[in-house]
Amino acid sequence: MRVVADIPNPDMKVTLLNWNGKYLIKLEKGDFEQTYKISEMDVMGDAGAKELLDEDFLEATLNRFNDMRDAFVSTVRRNNG
Repeated sequence: MRVVADIPNPDMKVTLLNWNGKYLIKLEKGDFEQTYKISEMDVMGDAGAKELLDEDFLEATLNRFNDMRDAFVSTVRRNNG
């Protein structure tokens, strides 16, 4: 697995990787992680993969992290009384 880039972001860790014919966009915030896989055939090299990391996409993933946290907190409360 090759690290293509660590993308600076104040809200989460964003890493672009290349592995087995795919680009992986790995986002981490606290205890939560999201990974998106894109075929190398669907983008124009490393630069094309980086272009996918636009403001709208990153904002949507940040909102998803909030939803993930809320869902996890809810299940812990339901199941740990």
